[in-house]
Amino acid sequence: MVANELRITFKEMTDTFVTILLQNGFSPSKASLCADLFAKSSLDGVPSHGLNRFPEFIRLVKEGYVIPTAEPTQEFALPVFERWNGNLGPGMLNASFAMQKAINMAKLNGIGCVSLNNTNHWMRAGNYGWQAVEAGCVGICFTNTLPNMPAWGGKEPKLGNNPLVLAVPSGDQGVVLDMAMSQFSYGKMGTYLRKGEDLPFDAGFDGEGQLTKKPADILAGNLALPFGMWKGSGLSLMLNMISSLISGGKATHEIGREKEEHAISQFFLCLDPEKLGLETKLFKERADEILQDLTDSKVFQGKEVHFPGQQSLKNRRVNLANGIPVEKAIWESVLRMVKENS
Repeated sequence: MVANELRITFKEMTDTFVTILLQNGFSPSKASLCADLFAKSSLDGVPSHGLNRFPEFIRLVKEGYVIPTAEPTQEFALPVFERWNGNLGPGMLNASFAMQKAINMAKLNGIGCVSLNNTNHWMRAGNYGWQAVEAGCVGICFTNTLPNMPAWGGKEPKLGNNPLVLAVPSGDQGVVLDMAMSQFSYGKMGTYLRKGEDLPFDAGFDGEGQLTKKPADILAGNLALPFGMWKGSGLSLMLNMISSLISGGKATHEIGREKEEHAISQFFLCLDPEKLGLETKLFKERADEILQDLTDSKVFQGKEVHFPGQQSLKNRRVNLANGIPVEKAIWESVLRMVKENS
């Protein structure tokens, strides 16, 4: 453990979040779920979208961009599709609600799809993949964002880093791919910036259009590198188009006109293997066979092969046993928020 790091139990973190959320207009049930989703992000080793993002979330609540009392409202419905307006409610609560709706439809019809407009940042995207996996479903979801990534060949941010999640249930675990369209998420770049470290690979462009590993240079112009270069650029565009057009919500360029990133658009899709005629036990066994073949791969000296979500599962076990590692300064700032509102 490094000098500026502490370890906090999952319960202490969630209890602290609940206290602050209650002080800021959340009902007990909403505060509990919101705190759980934030804490799970840090528990699984993604503090950039957990504890580290919590003070910014509370700022947006105080400034009225996130409305704690808002409830989503339905705009359109079919047996396998629903469109909802998030009414600027807390993004993680709206996303959890939308994924559950998709799960419920999949349990009835084999497939369920929900589009969501006018919502807020959902924080860690992977939470909703794990939600689908825990329900025994294949899950796909994605969101658009404000413009924070250039199109391939461009010199200004026109695209969002539009996180995408693909989730598949397996034996006693799950496979959850949670990825932004940028080589590194902005939350991850912020973590490296606070540590005064360069990123391990080129992560974006400086003001002269040169690839760089320096987070400060990238953040100055919102010029994150699209993963796969032109491939990530193209995929970002398509995710933005689908999420905004199917939901009837705002597209990335429209979100960019706002003072803050809010009123964004999202998409959720679930498939229930059993309802689609696939025996659950066999489905998971076959999934495990695929993972075993992957992890049996020959590797270069000192390297390992992991499947998406494997490190999250490992972090979860370690951090439940030993406490969640947190940056001391950020944890202390959160504790001050309790005192300031008491």
